[in-house]
Amino acid sequence: MSRILVAEDEPRIASFVEKGLKANGFTVTVVGDGLSALDAARSGDHDLVVLDIGLPVLDGFAVLRALRSEGSAVPVVVLTARDSVTDTVAGLEGGADDYMPKPFRFEELLARVRLRLAPDRQGGELTVLTVGDLALDLRPRRAHVGGRTVDLSAREFALAETFLRHPGQVLAREQLLSHVWGYDFDPGSNVVDVYVRYLRKKLGAARIETVRGMGYRLV
Repeated sequence: MSRILVAEDEPRIASFVEKGLKANGFTVTVVGDGLSALDAARSGDHDLVVLDIGLPVLDGFAVLRALRSEGSAVPVVVLTARDSVTDTVAGLEGGADDYMPKPFRFEELLARVRLRLAPDRQGGELTVLTVGDLALDLRPRRAHVGGRTVDLSAREFALAETFLRHPGQVLAREQLLSHVWGYDFDPGSNVVDVYVRYLRKKLGAARIETVRGMGYRLV
């Protein structure tokens, strides 16, 4: 089980990322300032760092420079509201392995985290998810049902992937919103229900069960 350090000073975003990573099997530590982030990253107890640039005490750039100057090779995914070309270049040249501007979708962050961890994971990254005769091939991002290929949009694929990573588990609409659409999406929206209908049409109506008052489940 990989261990992730999340350095983020905005509680709502930190909680959103922490819950999402834990739901996908990661062990997560959260810190809210740059000095704590540097101390935690120096400990060697983490396999990857999700690092906000706008941290108090020390900003993310300072944390990153200190880690790299000390020879730390821990993968760092920079997460920040700064999305200018200058800041992107500064982050990557400072030693970041990846760079994500806010707002972001959790499934994209998750994909980048998995990508950076893949070389260090035993047996490599899982590339095909299978439940019964339904399979998702994650690299070409194709779905197969009973041996036939089904075309899914990027958002449909992300939703299907979330279900296949939690087979038989009831997933609340709020969980699906945060995983697939991101922390900043309107929680009152019916977009989850709409996309579940799309998936039922393409993958089979009986595959995704409605659990009244709770959410949906891949059966």
